[in-house]
Amino acid sequence: MTEPLPIDRQEDERDDEYALDPDLVAAIMESVDAGDRVGVLSQIGDLHVADLADLTEQIDPEHRRRFIELVWADVDQEFLVEVEEGVRDEIVSYLAPEMLAEAVRDLETDDAVYLLEDLEESTQREVLAALEPADRAAVAKSLSYPEGTAGRLMQSDFVKAPPFWTVGQMIDFLRASDDLPEEFYDVIIVDPAAKPVGKVALGTLLGARRPVTLESLMADDFRTLHVEEPEEDVAYAFNQYHIVSAPVVDDSGRAVGVITIDDAMEVLEDAAEEDIKRLGGVGDEEISDRVWEISKRRFPWLAVNLVTAILASLVIALYEDAISELVALAVLMPIVASMGGNAGTQTLTVAVRALATRDLTSTNAMRVVARETLVGLANGIAFAVVMGIVAWIWFADPVLGAVIAVAMVVNLLVAGMAGILIPIGLDKLGADPALASGAFVTTVTDVVGFLAFLGLAAAVLL
Repeated sequence: MTEPLPIDRQEDERDDEYALDPDLVAAIMESVDAGDRVGVLSQIGDLHVADLADLTEQIDPEHRRRFIELVWADVDQEFLVEVEEGVRDEIVSYLAPEMLAEAVRDLETDDAVYLLEDLEESTQREVLAALEPADRAAVAKSLSYPEGTAGRLMQSDFVKAPPFWTVGQMIDFLRASDDLPEEFYDVIIVDPAAKPVGKVALGTLLGARRPVTLESLMADDFRTLHVEEPEEDVAYAFNQYHIVSAPVVDDSGRAVGVITIDDAMEVLEDAAEEDIKRLGGVGDEEISDRVWEISKRRFPWLAVNLVTAILASLVIALYEDAISELVALAVLMPIVASMGGNAGTQTLTVAVRALATRDLTSTNAMRVVARETLVGLANGIAFAVVMGIVAWIWFADPVLGAVIAVAMVVNLLVAGMAGILIPIGLDKLGADPALASGAFVTTVTDVVGFLAFLGLAAAVLL
């Protein structure tokens, strides 16, 4: 009887379940080096487009180009939609317009727009010219809307019907149609002016009897989105109201497209990823970016951090004589600043995410500020006791222990306040709290920490 795997081994195997097999990647690279097109195609034959995208991202640029040249004509070109933006732009740069048009023909409107929106206008025109007239009109219309709006996010193909149709008529129409969207979840009910008045989920449709009218099956929680509504607001609406799909309307209220949950959730994922990157000061960076590109993006915020570090150093310089007389201050002062910085970052992370998800509003802002201040105070008291005892035993000086204890309370209290007030203030001013808050919070906690500890020590111990 086979022994079951240990729990940790089972978890490791589950973690790797969706990862590409390194041996497969190495074998594919060998086939690419040998120019073995048949071998490469046989090795990637069972890969999902998402896995094919992962493979394309993981290999180096030179192998990537040769790989694309070998397999382009024989793979599902939808993988271009799945790759990182930087890799996608690189691949598109060495594809002829007719090759790109070939890929776009088989895509939904929203995916086609995603591929084309960052191209130069001359290349866009060449690709659009190679499309069928109906597809060309739909893609061009979506591209005419501002970037980052519902108009860019929607797909133009959707299923619509009048409210007086019966379930039987609707099902017969769906069965007879040879031009349905590849994926859809609802039938949009429109009036004679093509304005949406409701929707019927496919599950509801299939569960009803043929004589029942669509109007009697329409969902109660029906919502429409305007073509120029920001995509962040679209994603928020989908997440907040558990929407699966929603029609998009133009200025006249006519239905011009539909947005589905997969596109909305992708916007949410991108927004969350962007917040994490900005909190780290790395900007719009991808794992496939080159050294120069990464260095250029990181440099500005490293420069900002240098300025804040200099400010903290100036505070230390004010107490140079005190530090030279009592070396223990130099040993202990990084602890106070570090604890404050970490506490501030914890609060900051929660605040930035709450602002992004709109859970932190003017209604509950003061309550959250009070809560975070009290959390900072509670942690400050707890760690004050710990560090006070440590410093007392370490340097055999109870007064020094009391000094660092008070400084710890002050800095963690201020860290809690700064971590919540700074992002709220930046948000009110229209600045991105994820991008700018980190440097301000670090500066505040360092300066306050050094001032509290060194100032108190100079006053009490010397």
